[in-house]
Amino acid sequence: MSQAGGRSYCAIPGPSVVPDEVLQAMHRASPNIYAKEVVELTESLIPDLCRVARTHGQAAIYIGNGHAAWEASLVNTLASGDRVLLPIAGLFGRSWANMAVGLGLEVDTVEIGHGAVQDLELIRAALDEDKTHKIKAVLLTHVDTSTSYLTHVKEVRDLMRGLNHPALLFSDNIASLGCDRFEMDEWGVDVMVASSQKGLMTPPGLSFVFFGEKAARAREGLVRVSPYWDWKPRTAPELFYQYFAGTAPTHHLFGLRVALDMIHDEGIEVVWNRHERLSRAIWAAVEAWGQAGSMRLGVNDVAHRSRAVTSLLMDPPQATRLRGWVETQTGVTLGIGLGMETQSDPKGDGAFRIGHMGHVNAHMVLGVLGAIEAGMAALDIAHGPSGVSAAAQVISREGR
Repeated sequence: MSQAGGRSYCAIPGPSVVPDEVLQAMHRASPNIYAKEVVELTESLIPDLCRVARTHGQAAIYIGNGHAAWEASLVNTLASGDRVLLPIAGLFGRSWANMAVGLGLEVDTVEIGHGAVQDLELIRAALDEDKTHKIKAVLLTHVDTSTSYLTHVKEVRDLMRGLNHPALLFSDNIASLGCDRFEMDEWGVDVMVASSQKGLMTPPGLSFVFFGEKAARAREGLVRVSPYWDWKPRTAPELFYQYFAGTAPTHHLFGLRVALDMIHDEGIEVVWNRHERLSRAIWAAVEAWGQAGSMRLGVNDVAHRSRAVTSLLMDPPQATRLRGWVETQTGVTLGIGLGMETQSDPKGDGAFRIGHMGHVNAHMVLGVLGAIEAGMAALDIAHGPSGVSAAAQVISREGR
């Protein structure tokens, strides 16, 4: 008999849980898009988005998902034929590379995140070989949502400075903004992309491109930019509609306003610390289960683990069996092993992910872990005992 009655919980790495306050703010009649209310609302969002990004630069809002932000970031700074370096740590880095190729860019890739070779040395070697500075940009994925691998953005900028390499530095923070610590200006990032449906706790539909002076100069050097994607009118509009190249996404804006208020009321440092604590609780549970079973963390090095999403591996097809039981029997949906297919596991049946981004707290995470532990017991999947207890100990220590 299923025990999934009641409120379900989608513990996938985006769309994340939308707070009731955000939903309530969106539950209203359509406003006049030419009136003072919507204009002032939009103008209030830009500086508060930049506060979360930790930048004094500019921010453009697009009606679209993370792929829209990828494209906008590229077409505003690079021309067909330009060369970029793109370290790949998972499916989303590979997808960004494919988009860049589709836009006519020359893309050099390096595979990182596998632990066999130091990632920074691979990036260093690629840039050091570029004596004539043909590489115009380095495109980093701060957190790849598929593998949960976190790239050390500041270390890459420091490397570039040491080599005196003039390339722009991009960071994809679609999974990580508002979850993993990120300092856009302090770390020397020129362009950062994000979207609404993860750490910003708003339904999918908005994406953002943040950029500094160096990126703005690159835009000025381009012959043309597609009118829709051009960030110039979006960041310095003469008329209100230019913020969005048309009709404003009104209800998303109402929701985002409340979500940003919640982040700023809590304080970004506190938000980061909360994600850190809950992540360590999940890791402790997995390590306990792995003492007598095949479950293990997808990223071995704790320094490269995201605080927004955790990828897990098991002997296939146990992950698929476990996800199915947990969803049907407890009402908790876990993330599929997206992009985690291998030759020995062509369907990714040995991988799944837990999203712990945005509007999450201790009882939500402990509930997910309890559902997983119950599922392994019900399905006779070998595992070490007391994973939930190990997680609870982390939370209790941090709460003192």
